[in-house]
Amino acid sequence: QVQLVESGGGLVQAGGSLRLSCAASGRTFSSYGMGWFRQAPGKEREFVAGTTWRGGSTYRADYADSVKGRFTISRDNAKNSVYLQMNSLKPEDTAVYYCAGTKGQSATPNPQLYDYWGQGTQVTVSS
Repeated sequence: QVQLVESGGGLVQAGGSLRLSCAASGRTFSSYGMGWFRQAPGKEREFVAGTTWRGGSTYRADYADSVKGRFTISRDNAKNSVYLQMNSLKPEDTAVYYCAGTKGQSATPNPQLYDYWGQGTQVTVSS
């Protein structure tokens, strides 16, 4: 069983930055696909970014078009952690952000293919 715990959310003005962290338990973390999703009130949960294991120490990062060039996903397997650096934040980025893990290695945009979820952390961007 893998447990995911997010942190780093908060209130920030438009144009500001936040860094979200996700700490994972489990000994096979390095091979898991890890993703960040978000859900705004009244909207479906949407893919934000993902990191996919490609073998060895190589990972591929994928991003939703809405965050490309502003957000960066990274991971530190020694710390069993994945991060989401969010820059140039916009009010439309306001949502609860969730960390998710999949044993399938590929960080797919489909939330239904993820096996583990964190409890979420609120990000609010004021205009």
